Amino acid sequence: GSCSRNNGGCGKNALCSENRKTSAIKCTCKTGYTNTGSAVHFVCKDSCTIKNGGCGPRAACSHHAKTNAVRCTKKAGHTNTRPASGDIRTVNIPANAEWSQNGGTIAGGNGRWSGTNQLVYSHGLFVDDNQTVVIADYGNCRIVQWKNGDTTNGQVVAGGNGQGNGLNQLSVSTDVLIDKETDSLIICDAGNGRVVRWSRRSGTTQGEVLIDTIGCFGLAMDEQRYLYVSVYGKNEVRRYKLGDNIGTLVAGGSGQGAELNQLNGPTYLFVDQQQNVYVSDSSNHRVMKWKKGAKEGIVVAGGQGAGSALTQLNGPYGLFVDTLGTVYVADQGNQRVIRWTQGAKQSTVIVGGNGQGAGANQFNYPVGLSFDRHGNLYVVDRDNERVQRFFIK
Repeated sequence: GSCSRNNGGCGKNALCSENRKTSAIKCTCKTGYTNTGSAVHFVCKDSCTIKNGGCGPRAACSHHAKTNAVRCTKKAGHTNTRPASGDIRTVNIPANAEWSQNGGTIAGGNGRWSGTNQLVYSHGLFVDDNQTVVIADYGNCRIVQWKNGDTTNGQVVAGGNGQGNGLNQLSVSTDVLIDKETDSLIICDAGNGRVVRWSRRSGTTQGEVLIDTIGCFGLAMDEQRYLYVSVYGKNEVRRYKLGDNIGTLVAGGSGQGAELNQLNGPTYLFVDQQQNVYVSDSSNHRVMKWKKGAKEGIVVAGGQGAGSALTQLNGPYGLFVDTLGTVYVADQGNQRVIRWTQGAKQSTVIVGGNGQGAGANQFNYPVGLSFDRHGNLYVVDRDNERVQRFFIK
């Protein structure tokens, strides 16, 4: 088959491309459209008709006149409360998307030490609208920022004053996010049992404590700017209004275990626009989804014990959920990143899965995971002391 005949069978609103060597046909949806079919049978629908294009309940979804890209605008009577996590939630990743199998190192990769071009045992990361990557540099007790295009040196933007509990110090930070409203970093300062905030303005030398005495691990923020924190030792997730030190239980909290109302070692989190909470339940080797107000969760990935089969996970960490409800997981014990589509019985490996190692197509414990607004994938490759970027095809 060729693209000249019936658009290669790709259907309406799709682009057809042909591999010159193999003559294989590849279908991709045009800008502003999302594939709601399968990888084989393409059905490209207007992205605005699918979950409001990811714009959220108080916004109107439309298309740019020239490019047809999705545009979110505030509805009359509503202020524009962009998702605190930036445009990232409005990225529609096609159901059949593929990524380059060789990652490029965009941070670290120069051994384990404290230089500005190095990392030590890094954990969580956050990618902003400009593709600046902010990394929880766990072993160096600091947060480092790497601007897009500068892969030689990072900049210390929080901590970096040795391990300690001073307001200018951090002690093993596991996660970080950017609160766009206040242009600040919110950090899980795990070694000090607290969540802290550091302004991103230049000249900032210390942070402030938002929540104290909390065994935090992962962080997430919804578009109403509620902060969600996974509490590893208590096997629960709590939601906080900024400035509130108590919080509300939203997942787990029924002791350590594998029942649907329990968690066992919750690590990273994702919260969607409906305030559904997704949790990497690492020691249960599964990802759980807790609907708003639910008393128990639903297994959306794994849950078949630790293992390397496509039905299994092995110590899941980093987590992301796209607008179609597809779950992406840093399956660290299996040295791979997997995609689990809604309702599927098993996952597909999108990068890695080539054994433990330091090759461009390998990982040595992938822990943190995120996407930029273009759909490129970023992975913290912990024991290789680097962050890898995989371009979407």
